[in-house]
Formats: sequence, structure tokens, C-alpha cells
Amino acid sequence: MNDSPGWASPGSAPSDGHDDNASVPRPSEPADGSGAGSKWSKEQPPVGQWSPSTAPGPGHVPPSAPVPGWGGPGRQGGWGQPPAAKPGVIPLRPLGVGEILDGAVSTLRAHWRTILGVTITVSVITQFCDILVQRYLVPAPPQANPDASPAEALDDAVESLQTSLIGLGPTLLIALVGTLVTTALLTIVVSRSVLGRPVTLGEAWAEARPRLPQLLGLTLLLPMISAGIMAVGLIPGALIGGAAGAALIGLGGIAAVCVVFWLMIRFSLASPALMLERQGVVAAMRRSAKLVQGAWWRVFGVLALTLLLTLLVSMIIAIPFTFAAFAAEGEGLSGLMSGKAPEFGWTFLIISGIGAVIASSITYPIQSGVTVLLYVDQRIRREALDLELARSAGLPGYGPASPGHDPTRS
Repeated sequence: MNDSPGWASPGSAPSDGHDDNASVPRPSEPADGSGAGSKWSKEQPPVGQWSPSTAPGPGHVPPSAPVPGWGGPGRQGGWGQPPAAKPGVIPLRPLGVGEILDGAVSTLRAHWRTILGVTITVSVITQFCDILVQRYLVPAPPQANPDASPAEALDDAVESLQTSLIGLGPTLLIALVGTLVTTALLTIVVSRSVLGRPVTLGEAWAEARPRLPQLLGLTLLLPMISAGIMAVGLIPGALIGGAAGAALIGLGGIAAVCVVFWLMIRFSLASPALMLERQGVVAAMRRSAKLVQGAWWRVFGVLALTLLLTLLVSMIIAIPFTFAAFAAEGEGLSGLMSGKAPEFGWTFLIISGIGAVIASSITYPIQSGVTVLLYVDQRIRREALDLELARSAGLPGYGPASPGHDPTRS
């Protein structure tokens, strides 16, 4: 593996508005073609189909040895270079934002049986557990009393916050386990789809299972780091107290949030690095930091756009199910309009849970696919991974590859 940072393909893709059938001006020559300085034949190849000679001449370089500065095989850019090879869901060259999103959706379409088998199974199990928690473990929210004194209103607010936290803890734990399994399996599926290889659910599980303990450690370590940074930012102001302490809490909180935000983007590619390169937790975090270095804003933009799109999709799916659940609950809508806290029964929980399962089954693959493809894109830009991918996919002109070898796994 070439770990030299800063590598990028010097070539660029042709402009979107390029027309291969457009006429190309040629040097003028006498009408009879008899000019002494004319070097043009009467019979010219069709416009847009010029190609170099197939016979090797002096200084000929085989396709497997790319010329520095002109792009390698499968890269767009440089005269005489073919379009990027595409054995799977993405072209093997540095990707644009749209291509990353399209690759994630194409993976869902190409391997929908395996992906939906993963996401639906995990979503149903996690949603079932969440329904049981909400029904039996979470206490009912306190009813608001409009005639309560300020002290009583404060007590009600504290009690409501405690109720929310009690319900949030198990929900987050369930979501953590579901996300863990989904991320592990979908990472394997997406890495195979880049090479155009099929993968079954059993094969994905067999490859992902040995890495689950390390992935669990990474998943727990990142929130612990965030909580530690937030504590460092807030505790000094809380110890001082008073107006100065409140101001220090504000400043420390803002600084801590900025640091956490920066670190989470910096470590956002640690999960695919851990799964595909079979590295440890700390080594995967260092690997992610190296890949994101110099491209923090680009990685942030892609992940933020993906989050926005998945939130919109989730809302579009969940809102109709939520209204249907309120309507089926009987007094749900009337209680909501009257300002009372409705008591949700089995009907509401089941209908809203169905909407949550459908939303998760669609958004989980897109989020995981974007993260993995962003990881592959950064390695293409820095380490010429596209050449290894093309060789592993068995494309002609790239040299032999080991049978079944996946270059994303080191």
C-alpha cells in the first residue's frame, strides 16, 4: 500500500458540455490537395475518433506503467486516455459528490436482496426492542399543571427531563447495536460492489463477524472522547460559578463543540478503514485522520449533504405513518390538539414503528455507502487505489491480479 499523502490525479474529466460530434477545424489546403506543404490525406478518419497508432514506437510505455503527469490507465485526463473504467458502481477515478451519492444508490439497486435483508432484519429487531422499552420501561410523562407555582413547574420540568433521559438511554443502546451490525455488513457489500462482484448475506456476515469487537470498541470510543472533551470545556466554569462561571461555561462549551465536531469529521473514515484494512481501533483512527488531512471541508460537505438527504427521506416516510398512528390511537389527535400529553398504546407504537423500519431500511444503506465510497475516493486521490481496483477487477491492460483479491483490504 502506498501511504504517501497528497497524491492526486493530475488529469481532469472532460467538460460536461463537450460534444464528440462537433466539427473540428483543420488547416486550410488547396482545393486540389496538391500544395507542396500539404500533409493532409484526402481520406480523413471520422471526427471524434482519432486514436494513437497501435504499433509500439520509440519510447512506448505499456498501459500497466502510467506516465507521470498524464494520468494512469482508467483515469480521465491527458490526450489519448480512455474514459475511466467502471467494473462496478463507480468509475475508477477521483469521484465527484454526485458520483458518490449515485454509487451508494446504485449499490442499493444492484444488491437490494442482500442489503434489504440486512437492514430490514436489523431494523425490525431494533424497533421491536425499542417498542418494548417505550411500553414497559419508560414512565409516562407528567401532566402539565397550568396552575402550578414556579417551583412546582420547575420540578415538573426536571421530572420530564428525567423521563426523557430514562427513555433515551435504552433507545440509544439499541440504535448503537443496530448501527454496528448494519455498518459492518454494508461495508463489505459496498466494497464488493465497487469491483462488480456479487455478495450474499452469509458471505458478508462471515467477513464482517471477526471485526465486530474492534468496530464496537471504535463505536464506543468516539462518544467517550466527545464526552471527555465536553467535560473539559464545561467543568471549569461550573466550578467557578456565578456570572464569571456562566460566561466561562458558554465559551468552554462552544470551544468544546467545535473541537468535537472537527474530530468527528477527522475520524469519520475510521470505520471503513477498520473493516477493510483489518486494523486496530487506534490505527484505524490514525488512518482516517491521514486520509481526511487536507480534505476536511470536502469530507464534511459530503457527509453533511448525505445527512440532510437522509433526514428528508426519513421525514417524508415517517410523517404519514405518525399521523396514521395518531388517528388510529383514537384520542391521540384530540389529546394532541388539547395540549395534553397523550398516552401512546400498542397501536401507535406499532404503526409508527413500521414507518421507522421502512425509513431505516432506505437510509442506512445510503449513509453506509457514502462513507465507504468516500473512503475509497480518498484512497484513489492519495494512493492511486483505482489502479489496484482495476487490476483486481480483472480489467485488461492492468496486469494480473490475485484471484479474489480486494485491494481495499490490506
